[in-house]
Amino acid sequence: PYYVNINQDLFLEAYLHSSDSNLVLFVDTCVASPTPHNFTTMTYDIIRNGCVRDSTYATYYSPYNHMVRFKFNAFQFIHYSPSVYLQCELVVCRAYDYSSRCYRGCITRSKREASS
Repeated sequence: PYYVNINQDLFLEAYLHSSDSNLVLFVDTCVASPTPHNFTTMTYDIIRNGCVRDSTYATYYSPYNHMVRFKFNAFQFIHYSPSVYLQCELVVCRAYDYSSRCYRGCITRSKREASS
């Protein structure tokens, strides 16, 4: 557990341990939940499909491709326990493969037209 006050900046770093220096790490999705076992209902999206959903989210410079650094403000789910649990999905890609998921950034689904 990591203890922070409400609205305090929470800094995170993810590092890929690999002997292959041609790998890139990308934060695809980070979801918060009031419970450690359910990340599908009663959740809050910090980042989803590479798209930032929380206005306090920010990325920071990393000296390595295989390391990501970011932050967001700590918060609490109202009327729930004071704990917030995070689940993040990261993607590993080949460096300089600009068609890979890591280089496409935010992906939004296009809406289908409803026929009359």
